[in-house]
Amino acid sequence: MIPIKYNIRSLSVRWVTTLLTIIAIAIVVFASILTFGMIEGIDNAFKSSGDADDLIVMRNGSSDEMSSTIAPEVARDLLTVEGVATDSDGEPLVAREFVTIMISSRRGKDATANVIVRGTEKASRTLRPAFKIIEGRDLEPGVNELIASKKMAERFEGAGLGEVTEINNVDFKVVGLFEAGGSAAESEVWADLRDLTAAQRIEGAVSVVNLRVPDEEKRLALIDRIKGDEQFKLDALPEETYFGNLQSSSSTALKVIAYIIAFFLTIGAMFAASNTMYAAVASRGREIGTLRALGFSRRTVLISFVCESLVICLLGGLLGCLMTVPLNGLTGGTQGSTFSEVTFSFSFGPKVLAQGMILALAMGLIGGLFPALRAIRLQVVNALRQR
Repeated sequence: MIPIKYNIRSLSVRWVTTLLTIIAIAIVVFASILTFGMIEGIDNAFKSSGDADDLIVMRNGSSDEMSSTIAPEVARDLLTVEGVATDSDGEPLVAREFVTIMISSRRGKDATANVIVRGTEKASRTLRPAFKIIEGRDLEPGVNELIASKKMAERFEGAGLGEVTEINNVDFKVVGLFEAGGSAAESEVWADLRDLTAAQRIEGAVSVVNLRVPDEEKRLALIDRIKGDEQFKLDALPEETYFGNLQSSSSTALKVIAYIIAFFLTIGAMFAASNTMYAAVASRGREIGTLRALGFSRRTVLISFVCESLVICLLGGLLGCLMTVPLNGLTGGTQGSTFSEVTFSFSFGPKVLAQGMILALAMGLIGGLFPALRAIRLQVVNALRQR
């Protein structure tokens, strides 16, 4: 085999074109990882939202909370169903909630987006993963107060601590900021259920009912009862299933777009790698002839040139991965399947970084193969005569 140090010396001689190719590969890998990290962040937000013990009850035929409506008297009946867990005060872990959308202005930008406003009850806090107030205090019912996630406060005007936002011509003051373990709740602003429905002029309205049933047998029986009993005639499903459906509908289109973008970027980067290697073949004809005259086989020369291309692309891939480090955990937002803001944190874990490196390897392998094939087709005598 041709020593790898031969390839490294060859790259160092052509350091300018080698460096430019590495940078081009790095930019492609960086852009691809950025896109994959966004998708991973969105998936993580939905995955962390569902609890195996929790059920969400909606109107039959509704695919999400905003398209659901439950009659107030039916929602009250769900407060006392058998098998529901209780909190430390003995109160049932059942929360009637009303979900609506308001249009909010983005901070520092001349743009708006739909933001979910959720009318909640006391149990809503316990039913969200790792919910905690991190600044200010929790809202008090009856006085038109809001709490917002820290991510939403950073992204939208009127959602910051002490700010006032208008909902249907009624002023609500933000008195606290919360976190909820990176779940979908961090894409929302919360009000008291009665305050919000009063502001919307639909007092008593309920969109969904969330409840916790730790016992699996009782949980399955309750699902059957809610779906089949004439008293309810509603749809009940585990939270994990509900958020899994939202995850699929929100990220599928993004994944398709991401892979299309990555494909075309990769094709462009392959041309850059190929041009570099073609230039190397053109300028090293005598070297190739000498190697063949010394007894190195065509296969050995082929492997040597492909390895050279792989080294360039792997260096570019590593640089692209390093470029994403400062952005890991950075908060972003996009429009979800419910046409409202979905906040997420960019996640560049081993899976995402591996996808970037696989792209780099593909660029090196395919980009270096055709120039390498040209190199081994050179006739030894003709190659030795080149200058």
